[in-house]
Amino acid sequence: MEDRYLRQFKKGSLEMILLSLMADGETYGYEIITRLNRHGGVMGVAREGTIYPILYRLEENGLVRCRVAPAPANGGSRKYYSLTPLGGNTLQELAAFWESYSRCVEEFLEPVRAKWKEAQP
Repeated sequence: MEDRYLRQFKKGSLEMILLSLMADGETYGYEIITRLNRHGGVMGVAREGTIYPILYRLEENGLVRCRVAPAPANGGSRKYYSLTPLGGNTLQELAAFWESYSRCVEEFLEPVRAKWKEAQP
């Protein structure tokens, strides 16, 4: 399968996944990337160049807030991200849509899978 199809499909769900990671509580970029890479085998490798622009866009749209605080280890600073009320509502709406969407896709795939099973020896 062409990589561009997979990239486009993953890109469409990544914002919802980032919002869901922040639903657990305040987090920072590196932690988000680590969690994605630990649990998102199908998603591929999450990179800063992909994740941070999405975080900035979510903040611009009022879905997440950001605060800067001293980093515990190196004396620098760290940006912490958390959901706003609008972000929480948007996540609920996206999750509801995802459930409907995935059921719809499954309905289309069911007969195709049945044909594939029949064709196997």
